[in-house]
Amino acid sequence: MAATARRAGLNRTKVLRAALELADREGVERLSMRRLGTELGVEAMTLYHYVPNKGALLDGLVELVVAAVRPGPPAGADDPVDDPTADDPAHWPARLRAFAVAFRTELLRHPGVIPLVATRPVGSPDALRAVEETAAALGRAGLPPLLALRIVNAVATFVIGHCLAEAATTPGHPEEPAPAPDLTGFPTLAAAVADGLGTPADHQARFDLALDALITGLAATPR
Repeated sequence: MAATARRAGLNRTKVLRAALELADREGVERLSMRRLGTELGVEAMTLYHYVPNKGALLDGLVELVVAAVRPGPPAGADDPVDDPTADDPAHWPARLRAFAVAFRTELLRHPGVIPLVATRPVGSPDALRAVEETAAALGRAGLPPLLALRIVNAVATFVIGHCLAEAATTPGHPEEPAPAPDLTGFPTLAAAVADGLGTPADHQARFDLALDALITGLAATPR
């Protein structure tokens, strides 16, 4: 098995990336060790050298997606880590927002994996880095670690939930969108649809509205 893997040039990262590409293309529900082995040109048993079971494979997909979250610098900052204003208590909400935006961007790149991110915890160093850096920025602004993590987790949960709904109209989702409902007798809803409800621009506007409201409320949380 190890010799076969070496001949195929495999390692754990290559296996996981191939699994993620397959999940993006065909959906997580069609991902199997046998299908992945075919994709990589090896027997399914060879893959167990890198991922011991299907659960570990799914955990690896979550790890890849979360590890790719790289928050950019908040508005007005040149560097996301070495920002001279990071100790300013009024500054951390912008850093928190940068984390949320980066997280949403990465989730929508891999819509089929969003339910996995919602239900499977991460524990690898790479996957925890974005959370650690964001929570540490809140800590430098004076928030205790437990409160900082509660705030980061609250924002992450909001982002995941928003993306679960938004992904229904994102390419790569395995199901076709439901037909539009008959809005006769619902003038407010009909007017909102006419104004762009459900469009990509509307998804963005709703995300910004809810995120800003959430962060404003979190910024007022007693310490």
